[in-house]
Amino acid sequence: MDRRQLAEFLRSRRERITPADVGLPAGARRRTPGLRREEVAQLAFISTEYYTRLEQARGPRPSREVLSGLTRALRLSDVERDHLHHLAGAPPGPPPGPSREVRPSILALLHRLPQAAAIVLSATYEVLAWNDLAAALMEDFSALPRRDRNLVRRAFLGLRPEGRRLYGVSDVDEFAASAVRNLRATAARYPDDPEVAGLIRELLDGSEEFARLWAAHDVCAAPTLCKTFRHPVVGPVSVNCDVLDISDRDQQVVIYTADPGTPSESALRLLSVVGTQRMDAPL
Repeated sequence: MDRRQLAEFLRSRRERITPADVGLPAGARRRTPGLRREEVAQLAFISTEYYTRLEQARGPRPSREVLSGLTRALRLSDVERDHLHHLAGAPPGPPPGPSREVRPSILALLHRLPQAAAIVLSATYEVLAWNDLAAALMEDFSALPRRDRNLVRRAFLGLRPEGRRLYGVSDVDEFAASAVRNLRATAARYPDDPEVAGLIRELLDGSEEFARLWAAHDVCAAPTLCKTFRHPVVGPVSVNCDVLDISDRDQQVVIYTADPGTPSESALRLLSVVGTQRMDAPL
């Protein structure tokens, strides 16, 4: 364990996070950049005294549970998480929860597909990244808070007055059943992640259908090859649905394309021009 390097690393990560980043008030008399030590300790579920000793290079070797708490509190990337574990003398094992960090090359790929709508999903069906055409076809995800970008939550808990209509997609029931199977497998891979457990509790409490499907313990889902979006501006858009696995991040790139020469291809081309403008705006 390299106490000095660990202390410097923790301090550097703490100073780069603003209170607003973690939902805390800034306060009028804040003298230190970033978060205070007591705020990091609170977010990591450890005592302020213990965290202070770590930053002063006087602390004992932190447990894996403490390191996991610090990873969440300091919003470390996967690379930073591994570095933290090595500094603490505890080589990292499997990540405690699904990764939300999308590789820059994948982000670049999304924007190199101007004629395809593409999104990146986490293992819990959170939309992590998207291109402009996906925002036009589905929704402007940038205008949504993080929790509302979760497709399973939207499918079962109905975040809009129309309830289960998930972006007007034709196979919402099939998607819901498939998502439950995949989410059960995700829960088995990340048994200690509080976000995964919290999402499942929320769905069990809020949806009888989810509870029924969850009780079946199914973990195998057939791939969806095509679906139809009922878009309020351009009408129905039938697309092929191809999924690329990013195994090292436990993520998926979902790509929607229309067959050449079809009305759906024309509709996607129109959406690439219309974008996410209001549906009642003149075309």
